[in-house]
Amino acid sequence: MIRKAFVMTVYPDKHEEYEKRHNEIWPEMVEELHRHGASNYSIFLDRESNKLFGYIEIENEKKWKQMAETEINQKWWEFMDSVMETYPDKSPVSTNLKEVFHMD
Repeated sequence: MIRKAFVMTVYPDKHEEYEKRHNEIWPEMVEELHRHGASNYSIFLDRESNKLFGYIEIENEKKWKQMAETEINQKWWEFMDSVMETYPDKSPVSTNLKEVFHMD
């Protein structure tokens, strides 16, 4: 497994909506994430900074990158565009973090 961590930004007045949408995540989105090798996926919110910290484990980078092109992922990005910072293609503005320590 490859461990990935990243930071995104949710709009200050959209914290509850962001969480609600993830609590009601579409089953077909979860299925597609699994098909693309994702597991152990968590997102945390720092309310003071509006920063979202994401952690996910993936099988391999190539398979994971293909997730972005799926129809369901494109629909999810469109759905989430109004609650978080996104690029023109609706993908979340995201910064990958470098792992500097890990303990099992």
